Amino acid sequence: MKILQRSVLLLAVFILQGCFSSNHYYILSVASNPSHTYPSHNLILAVKKVTIPAYLYKREIAIAASSSKIILLPSSQWGEDLDTGLTNRIIGFLQKKFKNPHVYPYPWGLNTQADIKISIQVTRFIAENNSVYLDATWNIEDLKTKEVRAKLYSVRIDTTAEIEDIIKSMDKAMSDFENSIAKGIYQFNQMNQSTKERE
Repeated sequence: MKILQRSVLLLAVFILQGCFSSNHYYILSVASNPSHTYPSHNLILAVKKVTIPAYLYKREIAIAASSSKIILLPSSQWGEDLDTGLTNRIIGFLQKKFKNPHVYPYPWGLNTQADIKISIQVTRFIAENNSVYLDATWNIEDLKTKEVRAKLYSVRIDTTAEIEDIIKSMDKAMSDFENSIAKGIYQFNQMNQSTKERE
């Protein structure tokens, strides 16, 4: 009888530990749906893997306690490698935005050369003082003419201290960022087309 009671007690302890230490997993790899699209002009786009700060490579979600201190949340974790997830998200969004399936990770094993290569470096992507900050740079390169266009990007999105709200605000920041990249690609291609027509 004592053995049975002890087993039941241990089982209850394990159940309680599971309840109080359960982890929540989040992703950012689902691309938003664009409100309008751009003509693709049969472009083949290549997206290099997004580079991110070291704290975003960790599974635990980081928040900033100050400009020089971060806190990792052990019960709130990324359900994906964030550099891969953000890269896949941008590829998916560009496919939707340009109604073009020919958007690929770079480099890839295809024989056809891409028209434009997109390189993205995220330098800050974190919540601090009820705001989410996303700072980044992106480069667009015409692989035929070797012409390059670079741009700085920064956005602040309001949030709260709740992790669910932080993730929603990070998703909004990414939505604004991917729209900025798509607009830059469209304008870059328009400029190149005009130059070729004048020649």
